[in-house]
Amino acid sequence: MEIKGLDYNTQREKLLMPEYGREIQKMIDHAVSLPTKAARQACAKTIVRLMETKVPQIRENADYQQTLWDHLYLMSHKQLDIDWPFDVSEAEKILSKPAPLKLPQGSIKQRHYGRLIEELMEKLRQMPPGSERDTLARLAAYQMKRDLMTWGHGSVDSEKVADDMARYTDGAVQLDLNTFTLNKVTAATETVKKSKKRR
Repeated sequence: MEIKGLDYNTQREKLLMPEYGREIQKMIDHAVSLPTKAARQACAKTIVRLMETKVPQIRENADYQQTLWDHLYLMSHKQLDIDWPFDVSEAEKILSKPAPLKLPQGSIKQRHYGRLIEELMEKLRQMPPGSERDTLARLAAYQMKRDLMTWGHGSVDSEKVADDMARYTDGAVQLDLNTFTLNKVTAATETVKKSKKRR
């Protein structure tokens, strides 16, 4: 339904930087249309001060003044003819989007352990026996036990962890549970509940 005389945002020009609002954009458009350079310069300084009040958190940046003038340059569609107090030649970098990250491909054997544990198991499989591999195996085993607890797989005993580690490493790493003991791992939620009760 369209009511005659009403001005809808959907019918207006899209804002390049909506965080400053349409009024600031109108001021910038007015500044571009001013006949003298001195008038445009004075108007630009006033607009930058107003932009700073519209987005006060910008002051947290060390070079926020540079950023404000860069934004002004972009919002004027590079049409504002003034003596810029900062170099605005690289202002367009603000609008550039980073390249999308590549998602890891391939399937995970057991989702509750995740890809990082799989990569760690591959590294363990290729490492020569020694104290370094034993230390890494111990850390991996503790993480595997935590993952089992987090995902609620019921059986979080050391035998399950040792069996999974042996299967992942094709038998290269065998945890001897007579000498290698894993301390009891408790769920994070239980720890939180206990700390709340103490208060």
